[in-house]
Amino acid sequence: MNSNSLSNLLVYFSILLSAINLVLFSVALSQNSKTSKTSRIAMNLTWLTGIFLGLALVLRGVAAQRAPWGNMYEFALASCFAIILSFLVISIRKDINWLGIFVIAPVLILLGLSVVVLYTESGPLVPALKSSWLLIHVTAAIISYGAFSINFGLSIIYLFKVKNKFKKLPSANRIDEFSYKVVLFAFPIWTFAVISGAIWAESAWGRYWGWDPKETWAFITWIIYAAYLHSRVTIGWKGKKSAWVGIIGYVAIIFNFFVINIWVTGLHSYAGV
Repeated sequence: MNSNSLSNLLVYFSILLSAINLVLFSVALSQNSKTSKTSRIAMNLTWLTGIFLGLALVLRGVAAQRAPWGNMYEFALASCFAIILSFLVISIRKDINWLGIFVIAPVLILLGLSVVVLYTESGPLVPALKSSWLLIHVTAAIISYGAFSINFGLSIIYLFKVKNKFKKLPSANRIDEFSYKVVLFAFPIWTFAVISGAIWAESAWGRYWGWDPKETWAFITWIIYAAYLHSRVTIGWKGKKSAWVGIIGYVAIIFNFFVINIWVTGLHSYAGV
């Protein structure tokens, strides 16, 4: 079995584990308990899923002889890994088992779409992607995507919490503050991703900004999260308002990744399926 086939096998194992985890985290959340035997099992399986995805990426890179995020399939895998890694790193210091279902659900959906819709065989990069900026720009985007996914999950669970669901979970205020801190971490990295993308564009196409559809939606996403932070500091938007802005920001990310990449023609079309 070659590296690419083994990478694919690990991705399928990750999908299986994520499906099992979705059930386990759902059961744990319905128990209205911060910690339970079910949630501990789910967390252990999440660590295993993260390891499998990490190894899948490494093997994909070995097979392609390059960084393993040169197309939508690879970027999707890397984003899933970043989401899980962000969740696991935070879980080392904070008890966030209760957030698991809202992390695993998007991972499972994205992994499923990756193998069914986005999959492409490993191969060399197109000329426009052969740049050191690929590693810099895309890595920053992947990290910020992972963190914004955690913010999305926190925003969803906050809206449940204010409706008196899951009473044994942390208070709504604590969830709101936690969500805010995640955006504080992710926003500068996303800003760097946008700036590094502009520098790369100048190197590849001779201009820093050209309002290409993907560039435009990256900027729109930046504006939404900037508004999230600005509104909290200046006019005191917290709670439900912040949660909905965070959800809208994540919808913009998903729209940029799927709709713009697949159905809208632009200079970034080569990075599609």
